Amino acid sequence: MNNSMPRFITLLVSLAAAVVLIFLMARLLPPSVASILLDINRGSWPFTIQNVLWLAFFAGLGELAIRWRAGRIEEQQLGRDYLPVKDSTVLRPGEDMTPIYQRVRDSRYRRVCFLPRLIERCVLNFNLTQSVEQANALLNSSLDLFLHELDLRYNIIRYITWLIPSLGFIGTVVGIMLALNYAGDRANVESPEMLYEVTQRLGVAFSTTLLALIMASILVFLQNLIQGREEHTLNRSGQYCLDHLINRLYSR
Repeated sequence: MNNSMPRFITLLVSLAAAVVLIFLMARLLPPSVASILLDINRGSWPFTIQNVLWLAFFAGLGELAIRWRAGRIEEQQLGRDYLPVKDSTVLRPGEDMTPIYQRVRDSRYRRVCFLPRLIERCVLNFNLTQSVEQANALLNSSLDLFLHELDLRYNIIRYITWLIPSLGFIGTVVGIMLALNYAGDRANVESPEMLYEVTQRLGVAFSTTLLALIMASILVFLQNLIQGREEHTLNRSGQYCLDHLINRLYSR
């Protein structure tokens, strides 16, 4: 559903959950694990690339939660009996269309969900043109438009799944640069711990990319599941209109 306020609230809740998780991991995890997941040993902590990754990851989860809820509402529309499923008689323009149109108009979801929008368009078109062919053509074109509209709703999550690996690579490059700067400092050349320090910094740098790739793969997997569910519901809505509306229309 395209309401900016629920999306903003979900974003705030997701970021707050990410902050709570970060500080819990910082307190409960062993230092070696916390160094990989949070880069807790860095002097700029908590302002690290890893923490930014966690914030972006939870923002993506919040966006997916919005899409999952929208898909659930779309599925519920199929059980609202907008069309006379049990009655198999033909539907004529005028009196037969009025009860259907009124049920759609009374729905609070008629402007945001696919099924009531499909039914309203087809009913209005059939009442005006009294042409079954035009109503069927309108149904097909509307399904194509809705499929494109559904794909556009995933632009934000697609950007987040691109942003997370990019941040991981940035963190790796920054980590390598800092490790080389440390190794190139003349004050550290003869230090017995120089090799240990450099390898530890490089290990944390490469773990940033690993963490980012794992997060991105999780988000992409969930996105495919949720988007596939919404597309399947849209296909069911089109089949519902075709079986119980278009195929039953009759005009002399």
